[in-house]
Amino acid sequence: MREDLFPRYTAYDPKIPIWCVTPRRRGCLHRFFDTSPISPSGRYLAVFQMPFEDRAPKPGERGGIVLVDLETGEDRLVAETAGWEPQMGANINWGASDRELFFNDVDTATWRPFAWKLDPLGGERHRMEGTVYHASPDGRWLISANLATMRLTQTGYGVVVPDDRVRRNPGPVADDGFFLTDTSTGARRLLLSTRDAFAKADPPILEPAPERCEIYGFHGKFNPQGDRLMLSFRWYEPRGAPVFNAFGRRDIRVRFAWVTCRPDGGELHCAIGPEQWEKGGHHGTWFPDGRRISMNLNIDREGLRFVQADFDGRNLRKMLDRVTGSGHPTVSPDGCHLLTDAYAWEPVAYGDGAVPLRWISLADGTETALARIPTNPREARGVLRLDPHPAWDRTGRWVAFNGFADGTRRVFLADMAGLREC
Repeated sequence: MREDLFPRYTAYDPKIPIWCVTPRRRGCLHRFFDTSPISPSGRYLAVFQMPFEDRAPKPGERGGIVLVDLETGEDRLVAETAGWEPQMGANINWGASDRELFFNDVDTATWRPFAWKLDPLGGERHRMEGTVYHASPDGRWLISANLATMRLTQTGYGVVVPDDRVRRNPGPVADDGFFLTDTSTGARRLLLSTRDAFAKADPPILEPAPERCEIYGFHGKFNPQGDRLMLSFRWYEPRGAPVFNAFGRRDIRVRFAWVTCRPDGGELHCAIGPEQWEKGGHHGTWFPDGRRISMNLNIDREGLRFVQADFDGRNLRKMLDRVTGSGHPTVSPDGCHLLTDAYAWEPVAYGDGAVPLRWISLADGTETALARIPTNPREARGVLRLDPHPAWDRTGRWVAFNGFADGTRRVFLADMAGLREC
């Protein structure tokens, strides 16, 4: 990265070097806390540019895929897409090289979502049968739930199609769940149906009457080794009419489970079931070792804590006894620290719409606020909220995060090189 080509972020005296890498474009965001926007070589950054920031998109409205050259400082629009929502954009994922970039789109003639495999340097693209939520580390596979149904449980993470084109799942079904796409051919197949998830997981998903619920897939994540997946299921008792954003309604009880499996669907386990989720919690992801899961959980009903569990649901425990959980936590590549942000309404936030970038020792709980990140306070809890989503790159040196500056969304890079020692 040519540091002299990007403006330095100095507000509130950050403890690490930080640069804004989208200074000339408004409405930019990177995907999520488990996916780096930095290309495999480290030269490029791929971000989503919202066409507007004051409302959610309508079916067919298009946003931009932007490529930033970190060596020249140049940025350019490489594609447009109708397959996006405000929290995750178009779910941009890099593949094995700088010539493989995956993102979602929607065919507005049929309202069918699909993913593109784009060479952002040469412009060649191939249409995939399936969609992308997360790509395997080698770029060979894409995992995704049905992106059109995501809005039924929570808005912001999938794609927008007309409401009457969104299917409903009455109970466990055999034809919906999580889909795997082979990026070498574009072919898609159903990896795990909601029926099989509730019938075959060991230990089981503890839902007494799944047949009385609407059940949908949501997050899907490869581990860093590419040999295991964690898949999120959500369900609730239906109402007569379709319900959108059930997660945001007080009269609907949404239940959750993380299940894990191999990419062939074998070794299916419920790692974090509804009996734990009902205590309150959020944002699970893989440890660097690819065998454990981290997340926020009110495990003792004394407030959120950072917890971990094995992929098969064993050894669920707190990482730190008294440190308050928040935001989107990941274990650092060295395995010695937690990095997380916070929601603007969580106790560790500053109360003015700004949140800390927290750096926490797993040895003793010592904590440093590396930076104070402004977020958009106008819509703090809604679909238009701005979450920093701090995400490590493949080298373990750089962390990308979203922030709010000069009246718009920006993407920032933080140099973590001086903090990696255990």
